[in-house]
Amino acid sequence: MVVIRKQRTSRLSTMIDAPGGVSVATARAQAAANLDVIKPRGLEIISALIAELAGLPAPMGPDTAAVDRAYGLSAGVVDAAGPFEMNDLCRAASGLCDLLDAAVEGQTFDWRIVTVHVQAMQLMLSLPSGPAGDAARSQVLDGLDDVLRAKLQPSG
Repeated sequence: MVVIRKQRTSRLSTMIDAPGGVSVATARAQAAANLDVIKPRGLEIISALIAELAGLPAPMGPDTAAVDRAYGLSAGVVDAAGPFEMNDLCRAASGLCDLLDAAVEGQTFDWRIVTVHVQAMQLMLSLPSGPAGDAARSQVLDGLDDVLRAKLQPSG
């Protein structure tokens, strides 16, 4: 004998199926407006992270702690810039993370890489919005990509 039970509907499924709420476009517009309010603070955090990264002294020899600190600050830039869709900064900081992550333990890391990435991020922050700024950012990122390819390509 087969027993068929009536499936109960949850309150959540009833709410989801009910008309109302806001459209996706409206929700996106509200989210963008909320981000605009906190963007100045976000830029302060990003600038502070980049400044701290710039202030790290170049290690005189193998220094895992310095590489780890630079990695943490660079990852912080990615985290802080991501919500504001500052993809250029994210790409530069992420590339630096990749290079730092590839550092060989026990060998001195070429700190000039950190310096170049920091200067590139500072430049990108200072560039204006619009086509001219976008073109300059693109050139800077192309140069950083060259560094990334040169340093991460397998030797042999």
